[in-house]
Amino acid sequence: MRTQAINPVPRPRLGHVETIVVDQRKVACDGGLGALGHPRVWLVIGGHQTVCPYCSRLFVLQPGASEDGAH
Repeated sequence: MRTQAINPVPRPRLGHVETIVVDQRKVACDGGLGALGHPRVWLVIGGHQTVCPYCSRLFVLQPGASEDGAH
């Protein structure tokens, strides 16, 4: 399992950062392009956001989401 640091600074590519609002602290990212994406990585949102180290997608925790992130 690979995790990302708490509140990393987004590194946009080509001037675009895709923002995804989520309701759980543990999220998976595979780039979203099927075979053209990247290896699936699991990210943990420590504060209120995290960034995928491969594609720079920004994952933002929805206000009011549960703190434990349990299913």
